[in-house]
Order: sequence, then C-alpha cells, then structure tokens
Amino acid sequence: MNALEAYDVVASGIALPGRLDPTSITLRPGELTCMIGPNGSGKTSLLHALAGIGHPRGEVRIGGIDPHSLPPALRSAYLAYLPATRDIAWPLIARDLVALGDPGARDAGKVEKVLAQLGLDHVADRRLDRLSTGERSRVLLARALVAGSRLLLLDEPTANLDPLWQYRAIDHVQHLARRERRVVLVALHDLDIAARCADRLLIMNDGRLAADGPPHQLLDSPIMASVFGIVRSADGWRPSG
Repeated sequence: MNALEAYDVVASGIALPGRLDPTSITLRPGELTCMIGPNGSGKTSLLHALAGIGHPRGEVRIGGIDPHSLPPALRSAYLAYLPATRDIAWPLIARDLVALGDPGARDAGKVEKVLAQLGLDHVADRRLDRLSTGERSRVLLARALVAGSRLLLLDEPTANLDPLWQYRAIDHVQHLARRERRVVLVALHDLDIAARCADRLLIMNDGRLAADGPPHQLLDSPIMASVFGIVRSADGWRPSG
C-alpha cells in the first residue's frame, strides 16, 4: 500500500458474544477518535473485534480489503494493535521487540526512527525486564507504530507513563492521525486528555456504542451522568449525585 493512501475503516455488525453487541461504525483518516467508558463497558472488546481477536462476528474493511485475511507481513501495513496489558514474557532487547511490529521489514531505519520519536534511543539495547514500567509501555507503543499501519488500535497508550510522556505520546499519535492521515482509535480513561486531543468521541456502555460525536458536546451532555455518574463543572469533574 502506498504511504500516501488513506482509507476509511468500515466495520459492519462486528460483535463478540457476551462482550460486544453488534456494532457498525466508520472510522475516518485524519481524525483522532478517542473511546471512553466505565470499566467493563466494551472498549477493549471493540478494539478486539476490529483487530480480529477472539473470533468476532461481522466484517472489517480497509479500502475494501479484509485485513484479517492477510498474512502477518501484509496485515501489518493495514492494522496494528496495542493491548492494554504491558506484560512481556520474552527476554528481548527493546530494539528487537519493536522490530516484531513490522514482520518482513528490511528497513532497520524505521525501528531507529520510532525509538527516537518515543525517547527510547538510550534503552534500545537493554533487555525488557531491565526497563521501567513506563519505558516498557513506550517500547510496546513503538512496536505498534513501527509498521506505519493505516489503522492504529491503541488500548490505553498513556497508561504507566509520567505526565510528560502522557502528553508526548498522545501528541505523537495525534500527529499520525492528522498529518499522516492514519485511522486512529484510542481507548482512554483520562477524560481531560480525551477533551484536549480527540477530534471525535465514542462512549461505550454495557457492551454497546452509547454515543458518537464531537467531544465538547458529549462531555457536557447528560450522558456523562447516566454512564459515568459524573458531571463537568467549572472546577472539573465531580459526582453527579
């Protein structure tokens, strides 16, 4: 796929029985779409269904192509997924783990570039079990970004990061969406980051898509009280009851 090509991601009736009700959604290049919802609301399940994890029902198409039907070396050009877990079982060095995100790649410079973008140059040759939790989180994010996939599915990419790297990481992801016209869907718990960065907001509740729209409208709407039990005031978020 040419690096300049950008496609809508069209999901039709995707579902995971008992976890995610049938959901149809179109995600557009050039937008950073953030997804929020209480614990157990279906955020990770929606990411799993889009990524083809857990034998989902329904269809996903990127430019008319089913990414799940492709071999890994081709699929990585279309789709990358960052899981919420930061556990790593393999005693690899950081550089080698990042390279796994782009199977079959011959350009080692791509790995070095994404390591530098996420401030990991100095730990590139360290084993993962000798990195801090935050450094490990950035290494896993780098693995998801290295292939230049058209669809990025990121589950809590700011988890375990200090305040500076929370902003740097989400700003980098925002750049990929807006400047490189990737399709980016990010699951977050931090409502302030979602309010600052999102072009579009999805709210999940009870395994279904409860709302989809502009962040400034949804974050000040009654749905925040009904789904989260909170409201936004001049002093920040507070319980609605």
